[in-house]
Amino acid sequence: SPMVDVSRDPRWGRISEGNGEDVFLGSSIAAAMVKGYQGKDYSSGNTIMACVKHYALYGAAEAGRDYNTTDMSRIRMYNEYLPPYKAAVDAGVGSVMASFNEVDGVPATANKWLMTEVLRNQWKFGGFVVTDYTGVSEMIAHGIGDLQTVSARALAAGIDMDMVSEGLPNTLAKSLKEGKVTQAQIDLACRRVLEAKYKLGLFEDPYRYCDPARAAKEVYTQENRNEARKIASESFVLLKNTNNVLPLKKAGTVAVIGPLAQDRANMPGTWSVAADFTKPITLVEGLKSVAGANAKILYAKGANLSTDSLYEDRVTMFGKQMKRDLRPASEIIAEAVAIANQSDVVVAALGEGAESTGEASSVTDLKIPAGQQELLKALLATGKPVVLVLFTGRPLALTWEQANVPAILNVWFGGSEAGNAIADVLFGDVNPSGKLSATFPQNVGQVPLFYNHKNTGRPLPEGQWFQKFRSNYLDVSNDPLYPFGFGLSYSTFAYGDVTLSSKSLKGNQTLTASVQLTNSGSATGKEVVQLYIRDKVGSVTRPVKELKGFQKVELKAGETKTISFKITPELLKFYNYDLKFDWESGDFDIMIGTNSRDVKTVTVNWTK
Repeated sequence: SPMVDVSRDPRWGRISEGNGEDVFLGSSIAAAMVKGYQGKDYSSGNTIMACVKHYALYGAAEAGRDYNTTDMSRIRMYNEYLPPYKAAVDAGVGSVMASFNEVDGVPATANKWLMTEVLRNQWKFGGFVVTDYTGVSEMIAHGIGDLQTVSARALAAGIDMDMVSEGLPNTLAKSLKEGKVTQAQIDLACRRVLEAKYKLGLFEDPYRYCDPARAAKEVYTQENRNEARKIASESFVLLKNTNNVLPLKKAGTVAVIGPLAQDRANMPGTWSVAADFTKPITLVEGLKSVAGANAKILYAKGANLSTDSLYEDRVTMFGKQMKRDLRPASEIIAEAVAIANQSDVVVAALGEGAESTGEASSVTDLKIPAGQQELLKALLATGKPVVLVLFTGRPLALTWEQANVPAILNVWFGGSEAGNAIADVLFGDVNPSGKLSATFPQNVGQVPLFYNHKNTGRPLPEGQWFQKFRSNYLDVSNDPLYPFGFGLSYSTFAYGDVTLSSKSLKGNQTLTASVQLTNSGSATGKEVVQLYIRDKVGSVTRPVKELKGFQKVELKAGETKTISFKITPELLKFYNYDLKFDWESGDFDIMIGTNSRDVKTVTVNWTK
């Protein structure tokens, strides 16, 4: 960790582990995580060496199928996929993990251009590089040689540590004798690994990071749980709230229905195999705790996670298994409907299991599983207000839900305090303020769909969804269901027009772009104000807009604040046709708004 692979394809399961589709956001989080892990000094007791992964392009797997081939131009690599890895390196990351996929026809594990030319020569990385799990031996199946051959190629490319395959320790002596590797290459790899151990203090204390007594004392402390609860509640994204169904009142009867309503083990999400699955708070528990004595909380499972028991087994692995209800689906739904009819409002806890996303969890269908959809339709048929609490690690196609469900709160997988954090938001103790880090499509056929796309020579005119001989579909608009950066609040926020400190700049001057933001609602709330820039004319084609800044701002009801962004030529730079990182004179659209779609725009001219 950190896992910083940019991904624009929600079919790919590991999109749940990364930072979404945007390179600026991904780079910002990559740098922050490295600094958080490593601190200023490894000698501190609360630091550890970060390992940025998966270098490189792992999130661009063809067809969204894990481990699949990746193929793209170098100009796209440099502009749209490599920056988060570089940001981690610039932040001082101690180690790098190679990806499984091939790049330019060579698996990353044996790709000298990636591991040496870019990583070490261009970016000046000085740490060690480790393969992913069995990454060396997997190159045999790629078809580039036997174990001895691929091991020698990995070493020559710049790999220092072989995870699990044991190709390097078992074949390098023979390769050295045959002149296929050099002693200097072996010594360099050993030196890099030993240097990392030295920095971490492992020569003085090999068991420094293995302290069960400390773990028992410091993990799951109330202080940590309080922070986890706060962070989780600020990450939830309110997608819909018709007629202010939310927040709920802490009174009356609330029916909590769904396969994830009383589930504990799936709350930490994927790759949480070391978690104590007895610790997470369920949604039912959280609602009871936060609502207090004046509200009655009823529960029914309503449906299994999937009607296919084998599929359910596959998506609830590693200790996250659910107790399957073996009754007919009609009977389970009827029980849930009876509970719903006793309530004032229904909270439907639906979506994915923790291992529905993550490694080796690619899918071809982005809808909520059919059995859960049948439950949702039955709950809506009761006439009770229904709130969909959506558990997912990826963008889903929620077109039917958006059209039919009054309120939708996307809670991802909220961790050990999931139930409490969700309840805080549902009952209004916390005003939702999360924003989407990836675009939600109308259907899977639009994938990959991302906000910072480029125009074609035949773009669709703004405000239309179809024209013959334009870049569009016959059966659906080009628009997403929810755009990148989208997220509602129990408040409403009004944006004024964007103002600039100057509309004409030269050289390394600094531009200040400002907007008046007003909380026009009745509750205190937080808004993530987003800055986008479009380079209108370039020597190479440029995206229609790119995120270049964001600020989370809290405003009381009726309060107005001026939100400003400082813009320098550094934010205008990109890799040109010759892969030179620079900016070009011209006109730039400066956009500020609540998401990537809804922005206010003004144009500035900037010359060198």
